[in-house]
Amino acid sequence: MAELRVPKLNNNDTEYLLVEWLAPDGAQVAEDDAVALVETSKAAEELTAGAAGVLRHRLRPGAWCRPDDVIAAIGDAPGPPERDAPAPAAQAAEQQAAADEPAPLITAPAQALIDELGIGLDRVRALGVAVVRRADVERLAAAPSGGETRGEHRLSRVQRAVARSVELSRRTIPAAYAVVRMDLGPALEYARATTREIRRPVGLAEVFVQAVAGLHERFPLFFATVDEATGNGADRALLSEVPHIGVTVDVGEGLYVPVVHDAASRTTKDIATILMKHRLAATTGEFTEGDLSGANFVVTLHTEHGVVLAIPFVYPGTVCALAVPGPRDGTLADVGLAYDHRLINGRDAALFLNALKTMVEALA
Repeated sequence: MAELRVPKLNNNDTEYLLVEWLAPDGAQVAEDDAVALVETSKAAEELTAGAAGVLRHRLRPGAWCRPDDVIAAIGDAPGPPERDAPAPAAQAAEQQAAADEPAPLITAPAQALIDELGIGLDRVRALGVAVVRRADVERLAAAPSGGETRGEHRLSRVQRAVARSVELSRRTIPAAYAVVRMDLGPALEYARATTREIRRPVGLAEVFVQAVAGLHERFPLFFATVDEATGNGADRALLSEVPHIGVTVDVGEGLYVPVVHDAASRTTKDIATILMKHRLAATTGEFTEGDLSGANFVVTLHTEHGVVLAIPFVYPGTVCALAVPGPRDGTLADVGLAYDHRLINGRDAALFLNALKTMVEALA
C-alpha cells in the first residue's frame, strides 16, 4: 500500500489547503496522474499519485494539511476508504450529500481558470460533465448567472491566499512595531540619477531592497526563520546565509510578494531589472514558484498619495516586514518595521531602523 504525502511546496507556509480531488475516491490511477489540487499562499499545485493503483482519499476537500501529511492511500485492489475524523453532527448531512455526488475530473487549464475567476465547486458540478475542460469553464463564466450577485464581491485566488497568510500570521506571530522618520530626499535624487544612468526605472523599492540587504551581516536575526519543527514552540532561530528580499506588488487583483534572491550580491541595475520583470508578471499572474518563494525579509510599499503610516503583517516564514510610505512634508517619511517579538526586541528594532536611516540618507 503506497501513501500520498504532501511535499514541502515552499518555505513560507507551514500548512496548505486541499482544494479539490482531481480523481474520485476509488478511481484507478497511474503513477503520473494528477490526483489532488493543493493551494499554498503562493500558488495552486497539482499532486501526482506517485504510484499506480486504487486511490483512497484520507482527507476531504477544504481540509488543511501540513508537509509530509498522508492525504491518500494507493492500493492494488479496492477496499473500504479511510477518512479523516468524523465531522460534527451539524455538518454530517451536508457532507454526506457532497460525498454521494462524485466530484468531476477537472483539467489543469480548467482549474487555473476556476481559481482565477473564483468559481465555486457547486457551480462546476452543475455543468453535469464528468471531465471539466477550460471551454466548459469559459461557458460557465459567460452565462448570465455566472456573475456576482448584487452586494457581493468575489475574492480572487490571490486575495484568498493573502487572507489565509494574514490569518496564520495573526494567530502564530507575536508582532511588534517601531517607526523612524527618514529624509527620503537623498534616496529620491539617487533614484532619479541612477534611472538615467542605467536606463532602468529605479524608485524607493530598489533603494530599500539594496539598503536592507546591506544590513544582513550586521543584523542576521532580522533575516532568520523561527524553528517550530520540534513542536515545542520557538526555541531557536535558523539563520540565512544570504538575504532574499520579498517586495509587495499589488496591481488591483491581489497582493504578490516576488523575491529578489541573494539581494546583497546584486547591483542596483540587477535589482531594477528583477523588479521590473516581477511587476510585468504581476499584471498576468504568470509567476514561477521560484519567483514567489524563499523570502527571509519583506519590504512592503505604501507609496499611494496621502499614506503617512502603514503597519504590515509579518509574513509566515519571516520575522520582519518593512513598511515604506511615500514622503510627506517635503521629503520626510515614517518608515516602520513590524517584527516577530520572539526573536527581536524593541532596542534591536530601533538599532536596525536607525542603521537603515543612516544608509538611506547618505545616498548621493
